[in-house]
Amino acid sequence: MNRLKEKYLNEVVPSLKEKHGYKSIMQVPKLEKIVINMGVGDATSNSKLLEAAVKDLEVISGQKPVITKARKSIAGFKVREGQSIGCKVTLRGENMYNFMDKLVSIALPRVRDFRGVSPKAFDGRGNYTLGIKEQLIFSEIDYDNVVKVRGMDIVFVTTAKSNEEAFDLLNELGIPFRK
Repeated sequence: MNRLKEKYLNEVVPSLKEKHGYKSIMQVPKLEKIVINMGVGDATSNSKLLEAAVKDLEVISGQKPVITKARKSIAGFKVREGQSIGCKVTLRGENMYNFMDKLVSIALPRVRDFRGVSPKAFDGRGNYTLGIKEQLIFSEIDYDNVVKVRGMDIVFVTTAKSNEEAFDLLNELGIPFRK
């Protein structure tokens, strides 16, 4: 079993149960999935950039990404409806815990001038979004093979009902929030 999942079951669940006064283990919020999204706006002019982004995301997540398409045409951005403009991957179960463990213990400490992630990026329904400016913080990415440095959004979807519950859950799981 994964280190983070074990920590969740043995430490986080009892701690949250006590703090929020849950009667059943099933009431305790849990991490449902992690969605990693990479927008590739330049793919409108050069399709090679999208392929590179897909490859990077696959190496980072260990899962094959889905290519996302534009829902509407936007003339200002030179985007047509149905055009490929990014990629995303949804991690659940074992893969999700492996990725989160890697993110918290290896990738985030490699960010320059890192003081913790913002505690304000909750959406009100218990989900947290984290933006990363460059894919180079992941140790699997080889600097010499990078076509273009690009960022990504990482969304932690939890079963928590409120921001406070989600904050406590993610904090206990080891996400380094800014004080």
